[in-house]
Amino acid sequence: MNLRVRASNKEIFGWAMFDFANQAYTLLIVTVVFGDLFTRVIVGDSPDYRLGNLLWSVSLAIGYLGVVIFSPIAGAVMDYTANKKRFLFGSYLLTVFSTAALYFVEPGLAWLGVLLLIISNFAYSIGEAFIAAFLPDLGPPDDLGKISGFGWALGYVGGMVSAIFVLLVLGEVSAENFESIRWVGPWAAAFFLVAAIPTFLWVKERGVPCPLPPGTGYFRIGIGRVRNTVEHIKDHRDLAVMLVSIFFAMSGIYIIITYAFIYGAQIIGWDEEVRTWMFIIVQITAALGAVAFGFIQDKLGALFTYRLTLILWISAIAMIYLTPVFAEMMQSQFNVAWQAQYVFLFVGSVAGLSLGSCQSSTRTLIGLFSPLSRSAEYFGFWGLSMKLAGMFGLMAIGLLQILVGLKSAILFCIILFGAALYFSRQVSEANGRAAAEKADRECVL
Repeated sequence: MNLRVRASNKEIFGWAMFDFANQAYTLLIVTVVFGDLFTRVIVGDSPDYRLGNLLWSVSLAIGYLGVVIFSPIAGAVMDYTANKKRFLFGSYLLTVFSTAALYFVEPGLAWLGVLLLIISNFAYSIGEAFIAAFLPDLGPPDDLGKISGFGWALGYVGGMVSAIFVLLVLGEVSAENFESIRWVGPWAAAFFLVAAIPTFLWVKERGVPCPLPPGTGYFRIGIGRVRNTVEHIKDHRDLAVMLVSIFFAMSGIYIIITYAFIYGAQIIGWDEEVRTWMFIIVQITAALGAVAFGFIQDKLGALFTYRLTLILWISAIAMIYLTPVFAEMMQSQFNVAWQAQYVFLFVGSVAGLSLGSCQSSTRTLIGLFSPLSRSAEYFGFWGLSMKLAGMFGLMAIGLLQILVGLKSAILFCIILFGAALYFSRQVSEANGRAAAEKADRECVL
């Protein structure tokens, strides 16, 4: 009996629109604009910005810590009460309001920026786990790669759309342009607020709520279900090892997402025009990678695809570090006067291909390994693994760049992706899927 039936195209589109909407936060706040604004202008400890970089890492890491603590419990309660949409809506509103409030962060008020970053990043990040919990309901296993890939691809399109206003109207990140660029927070919040509406209109809540036993609260129910899952994790060995691999992979990815444009500004020293081109290239290649690798997932397996993206990541990190060397080689060997910032654009395309495809494949694998009856809880553990990774990765890079500088610290990502690849070799996709299907059959019986 196949419990997983493909949802309507309208519902799948509504689900993917949350990826479209929340990419405004990822791109404008975490990756491209506000991180650069916070480190170089609001904190502004030139010439190496090490304090600004550390405060940036700590702020985001604390937000991820909140997700680590609450995500599995919230997922268990969502499954028990069949209230995934209500939890998602709460995280959505908190993200919108705290992101809009970033407008009030200015030089001299770094503490306010830290506080709002903690709140907004927590709300945005736990919402990622909440929306992912709907994925197993949207189709049979052989379709989940394409559906997940479509969501990631639409997300990068959303990032491009949300950034048009910033690029054309708000302008560059600089102290001179602060009164204009400070509107990036309210703009990202407004975009998220409007673009996510189709999700709440069209995505269905398919769960059936369980009655609450007398004298028992939902929090105790959540703790109990999480404890039960942990105690029976031996029945889902491949899921457990996969979460370890995801931890290392996402540690590296969160470092790149958070520091790529800071690296470009501080280490590469790119011009504003090159920064804009990097943004465009990364969004396009990430969207193409998510779609293309989504089809590869369904043809050759999500686990094979995941491993392939890890190899791409290791190559991309090596090229990031060696960008100045490549520029010198082009000059000496071929007499081509390419500045490092232009070579960095090519590196960005490789990283972009890896970015969407790697994250999409992890979401697909957790969807394949999760019983339908406990999908929110298992995606809560996915959220825990990802955000624990974010906390670990950002704290590690924040401390490493204090000791050795950002350029050398970025090499730490090669170790992280290598560890992810090693643990992925211990996972069997067939066994993981079989364990989820067995749990579903036992639930039906």
